[in-house]
Amino acid sequence: MVKGFGGVFWRSKDVDGLKKWYKEVLGISMEDWNGTVLKSNSDNETILSFFKESNDYFPKEQSVMLNFQVENIEACMDHFNTIGVPLLKEPEKSEFGTFIWISDPEGRWIELWEK
Repeated sequence: MVKGFGGVFWRSKDVDGLKKWYKEVLGISMEDWNGTVLKSNSDNETILSFFKESNDYFPKEQSVMLNFQVENIEACMDHFNTIGVPLLKEPEKSEFGTFIWISDPEGRWIELWEK
């Protein structure tokens, strides 16, 4: 029944500041309607996963965490270092790939994943 992931929507105290941050840090440009369309390519996967309230994979006060699949996680880390965006913890490598975490200006954790 479901064809794919339709979108992520949330409220912000500073929409313009958040738009600027996502452009500078993650290269995601927002349109005048305060959103954008991210088109998947053939090697991209979208994961929907549920976590128990007690799980500490990301902050418990945060009900949703974004995960962006990237082509080159080392280049992302170099970019973050250059513009002063710290990693929240050390990168993790597993059979699923490599993962790093940053937070946006409103404190939401964002996970980046390279398969």
